Amino acid sequence: SLVEIYSATMNQPSENFFLRQLIWVVVGALFVFVIAAIDYHVISEHIPLLYIGALGALLYTLIMGHTVAGSKSWVSFGPVALQPSEFIKMVVVIALARYLSELRNTRYMNFAQLVKAAGICGLPMALVALQPDLGTTLTYLPIVAVGLFIRGVRPWSLVALLLAFVLVLPVSWLFLKDYQKDRILTFVQPERDPLGRGYHVIQSKIAIGSGGLLGKGLFNGTQNQLGFLPTRHTDFIFSVVGEELGFVGVIATLGLLGFVIFRSIYNAQTARDNLGLFI
Repeated sequence: SLVEIYSATMNQPSENFFLRQLIWVVVGALFVFVIAAIDYHVISEHIPLLYIGALGALLYTLIMGHTVAGSKSWVSFGPVALQPSEFIKMVVVIALARYLSELRNTRYMNFAQLVKAAGICGLPMALVALQPDLGTTLTYLPIVAVGLFIRGVRPWSLVALLLAFVLVLPVSWLFLKDYQKDRILTFVQPERDPLGRGYHVIQSKIAIGSGGLLGKGLFNGTQNQLGFLPTRHTDFIFSVVGEELGFVGVIATLGLLGFVIFRSIYNAQTARDNLGLFI
């Protein structure tokens, strides 16, 4: 990731994105050891206060946050800007894990339990949706979906939930802002505006496709180096990998992500209690 971020920004030396990313990698690695040293039961015991604090942080963001790309989802602390909704996902994970792990040992959850579990995730989701940040809002859904799936939901309840979701989709379209509708339509058919909203997607496909099997080589991607690929060091970094390292690099990258996922599944299977399993 560091190498490809350097490649994507080597023609912008004044920004120094590589150094900034390197610093955050080091900070993140230190936090790994700090968090790993804390018993998750201790965090779980304090989760009610953390959850209330998380809701307060989201309300503060709605009132005092500053707008980026149409969403009031960022707050600044001096030179550091943070997106609280990303950190609060971890609070939601532990809050939901605690609730599900404490349910009595029956095979299926009842309707009231389903509503409570959905509410734990739904409150912060609603506050994030008001920012409005549709992309981040949708990333909260897998938390509750996976939790309910593992805990056990009656087949008819699962069908009802899926049916409700499908029925709500057309109605929710009416509440989306124009730019959100454009993003969805462009995702489905980028060719409808090839020089405007669809430009990003089309250029990323060209970059990945031109990489072929082995890629064009590090620092040699034309879409990347000539600036045809927008936001290439953030949202479209995967396209840089595809162009410079080819299919082999893409498979290696997806393999590393797959390793993290399967390792997480292994940790869940070998967890010492249900709380650890759900987390």
